[in-house]
Amino acid sequence: MAHAHAKPEHDYHLLEPSPWPILTSASVFALAVGLVLSMKGIDVAGMKLGPYVLGAAIIALIYCMASWWADVIREAEHEGHHTRVVQLHHRYGMLMFIGSEVMFFVAWFWAYFDAALFPAEAVQFTRLEVTGGQWPPKGIETLDPWHLPLLNTLILLTSGTTLTWAHHAMLENDRAGVKQGLWLTIALGALFSLVQAYEYTHAHFDFTGNIYGSTFVMATGFHGFHVIVGAIFLAVILARVYRNHFTPHQHLGFEFAAWYWHFVDVVWLFLFVSIYVWGSNIRYFH
Repeated sequence: MAHAHAKPEHDYHLLEPSPWPILTSASVFALAVGLVLSMKGIDVAGMKLGPYVLGAAIIALIYCMASWWADVIREAEHEGHHTRVVQLHHRYGMLMFIGSEVMFFVAWFWAYFDAALFPAEAVQFTRLEVTGGQWPPKGIETLDPWHLPLLNTLILLTSGTTLTWAHHAMLENDRAGVKQGLWLTIALGALFSLVQAYEYTHAHFDFTGNIYGSTFVMATGFHGFHVIVGAIFLAVILARVYRNHFTPHQHLGFEFAAWYWHFVDVVWLFLFVSIYVWGSNIRYFH
């Protein structure tokens, strides 16, 4: 009889039972409950439990994510389960994840263009009153696209270049180049976030109470959140580089971080052209 732990004679990885899927699902559910309780100010037994539920859910979710990904790293680095077939399936999964993120941004762009192209839409009976029949709406002083938005565009494009440099250094087994490129990319991502925060605080329109501010901040703010997530992703990859987790022939985690960051770059180019440049200078009168 074959040993229970003998290496299977196929390229697929049959996962061991894991607690992390169910625990992560429970954490996400608790996160949703905490958000509802906090935003609605709902009392539970006479107490405001929302912030406590939310905080505990966030801690639990971070713990589950870190533990689950640690198991994946162990399976790849120490147990050798990530064969070429398994890596191919991981790539399919990452592509589908990025595709789902694309659809999120489609929703924000759709909301923006619907309001911008049809500011006096008859079906939306309150829109004419809100926009004055033009876009940008009456009373809205838009941001100058050739000031901070252009600076942030240059910052993100440069970060894509430094990340590509790090990737090529990885392929050449140049550890110093990988570290330098990742450090620069993370720093540029942090700089982008700081510039965007400064831009938000100096905008001449509110982010609530008007359709322009709402659509603007949902599109650009959601992208800003992705920049922060991408920078954290790259920081984790950098820590793994320092622990010698990657080789020139196997660095799937690095590739996924690069894919995600380049996706964020491309989305920003669409935001800059459509919302900052086009949306700030084209007015439609009906």
